[in-house]
Parts: sequence; C-alpha cells; structure tokens
Amino acid sequence: MKVQHSARPPGMKRMSFALLALLASPALQAANLIDVYREAQQQDAAYASARYAYEAGQEKLPQGLALLLPTVGLSADTAWNRVESSNAVNRFNSNDYTLSLSQPIYRKQNFVQYQQSKSQVDQAEAQFANARQDLILRVAQAYFDVLLAEDNVALAGAQKAAIAEQLAQAKRNFEVGTATIVDTHEAQSRYDLSNAQEIAALNDLEIKKRTLQQIIVKIPDSLAVLSEKLPLVLPVPNDMNKWVESAEQLNPTLQLQRAALEIANLEVERNRAGHFPTLDLVASYRDANNASAAVAVFGEMKSAAIGLQFNLPLYQGGAVSSRVREAAANQGKAQQDLEQANRQVALQTRQAYLGVTSGVAQVKALEQALVSSQSSLDSTKLGQEVGVRTNVDVLNAQQQLYTAKRDLSQARYSYILSQLKLRSAVGTLKEDDLEQVNQWLAGK
Repeated sequence: MKVQHSARPPGMKRMSFALLALLASPALQAANLIDVYREAQQQDAAYASARYAYEAGQEKLPQGLALLLPTVGLSADTAWNRVESSNAVNRFNSNDYTLSLSQPIYRKQNFVQYQQSKSQVDQAEAQFANARQDLILRVAQAYFDVLLAEDNVALAGAQKAAIAEQLAQAKRNFEVGTATIVDTHEAQSRYDLSNAQEIAALNDLEIKKRTLQQIIVKIPDSLAVLSEKLPLVLPVPNDMNKWVESAEQLNPTLQLQRAALEIANLEVERNRAGHFPTLDLVASYRDANNASAAVAVFGEMKSAAIGLQFNLPLYQGGAVSSRVREAAANQGKAQQDLEQANRQVALQTRQAYLGVTSGVAQVKALEQALVSSQSSLDSTKLGQEVGVRTNVDVLNAQQQLYTAKRDLSQARYSYILSQLKLRSAVGTLKEDDLEQVNQWLAGK
C-alpha cells in the first residue's frame, strides 16, 4: 500500500524562504542610537554647515602667511601703432612685458594679521568641536524624546483600557443595583479624559518623530528601547567644583570665545599699525621692443632694477584713529562675551552635574514608588471586591500607577541625557560615550 503525500502548493516553499529572509532582513530591525547618529552625520544640515565652516576656517592660516611671502607678477602688452610725422607715416608693432617681485621686509599690519590667522584657525576648530558635541546631544535628545513619547502613548492606551474595564463594571453594578450612577459618571469622566490624553500623546509622538526626521531626513520604522537594567552611577569625581574647573579649561564654547578675544586684541594692534611705516624689497625686469626703430632710440630695450621701497603714512583723514577706537570697543565686547560664556558654562555644568546626581536618586525613588503604586492598586481592587473601597478609589489608584510609570520613564531618559550634557560641558563628549549609552538599549 502506497502512502500518498499531500503535494505542496506551487511556490509555497519559495514563498516561505522569502518570508524568512524578509523577517531576518536588517531593514526590519530596530534602529539603535548609533545607527541614528551615523545617519545624522551624513544627513544633518547643521552639522554639514559646521563642517564646511571648519574647512573654510583652516584656510585662514595660509592666507595670513601669504602676507609675509613675496608676490611675483607678470604683465605684458602688445599694440599696433601708427605714427605720423611731417614727411612720413610709420606703422609698427610694439611688445612689452615686465616681471616684478615684491618682498615685505617690515609691514606691522601683515605680521599681526598672520598672528590673527592662527587664532582664527583655533576658533574654527573650537566651533567644529562644539558642532560635533551638539550633534551627539541633539541626536540623543531626539532619540529619547521619541522613546518617551512612545512610552506615553503605550501608557495612555493601557490606562484607557483599564478605565474602560472599570466603566463597564460600574455600569453592570449600577444595573444590578449595587452601585450608584455617580460611579458610572466618574468612570465615564475618567475614560473621556484618558481618551483625550491618548490623542495628545499620539500627537506628541508624531511631533517628536518629525523632530528626529529633521536631523536624519527619514523616520526609522522602530527604535531600540531602553533596557530595564539601567546602570545608575554618580559622576567621577563626585565633586561639582572640579567639574566646573574642568569645564572652564576645556569647554569648546570658552575656547572659541578666548580665540575671539585674542583676535580682537590683535585687531587693535593691527589698526594701530596703520600709522607705522612700511619697507619692501622690490625688483623688476622689463623687455620692450618696437618693430620700427625709426620712432625710438633703440628698437629693443631691456632693463632690470632692484631696490627698497619705503612708505610712511602721514595723514589719512582720521580713518586710522577711528578704526583703532572701533577695534578697542570690539575688544571690550569680546571680553564681556567671554565672561558671559564663562558664567553660562559654569551654570550648565552645575545643572548637568545635579541632573546626574539627582537623577540617580530620582530613578531609584520612582522605581520604589512604582512597586508601591502597584501594591496599592492591587489592594484597592481587593478592597472593592469586598466592599470597603469604591470604584473611584480604584480609578485613583490606577491613575497613581500610570503616573509613576510615566515619571519613571522620563527620569531614566533625563538621567542619561544629563550624563551626556555633563561630558559636553567639560568638552569631553565623544562618540564613545554614545556607544556606551547604546549598550544600555534592549538587545545590546
């Protein structure tokens, strides 16, 4: 007796393999923090702008150096000439070229401008370092804002479902006469409010996704979520003043302002040099010839010269003195800008430090509050079953539980961002720090 095997429908095996391959495709995997950061490096317009500004700033040094180096020029001309005299008309071609060289020997303004170019390069490097750190912070902020918005949507949906159960139970109890219409109205009120909160949460999620899209152009299908096991560590060293001291030395914004002050100082000196004399070494070689010797002493003439050229400005209508006063005013502005930046960086460093230290305590407290809220809800539900608690008590306990979950979620993300902001304040925020945070995501 032969056993007949059922035939596989045509193409089923092929479709199964294709489905498995599709499910295993990396395109369906959740994007993690490093994936988003890599995309931002390629797509973010603000970062690209900063990169081009950095490249442009690097050219200030060769431009400043060029002011101290010789300049060489070549000029040439050719002309057809017609010369009339009392007894003849001459037509001829004349050619002339001149090679000239000028080497600054003493030009105070050029030397100061060369010094300025060094500070301008330092300024460009500080600006780009700031842009790199800013990109890391913006990516992390946008990433965790989306995760928090997703958490809020999930919590709003779960709260709405729980309230819907309480509403249904209140209606049944009212129908059988074991509860008043007040319980039903209270549950209905809470349900309508939770529905509005869910709509607001969905709207906020869409906004947060669009904010992330602004950085990386596209919206990932899904993002890797934060693991439940989040390491909570205090800053090392655990001394706020030491962090502030480090920030005052290494913060890119302060380095940028110091470079700006140095440029302003040199600008005063450069404008004062407008009163100084200049001395250049000059040399030239000239070769001129005419096709007709009848109109010149020689048909061809060659000449060479080398010498020193001295120039002393005597009076320029007061323009130099005015530019000196303008530069001095800008110097004072740069000093105050540095002072303001110093105070702001110190404040930001303290805020970030306290964000980490208080974040550790807050997360731990909210984790305990979540456990307590869950126990309170369970006890309240049990009390309702035995008649010692009302439907309103259960609704309040549910609200307290979901509030604790929301606050805990927000505190965890704030703690991570405070860590990154603290490193940014002292100028040490790097991609490695983002890699470490990426390890805290689920599946890492």
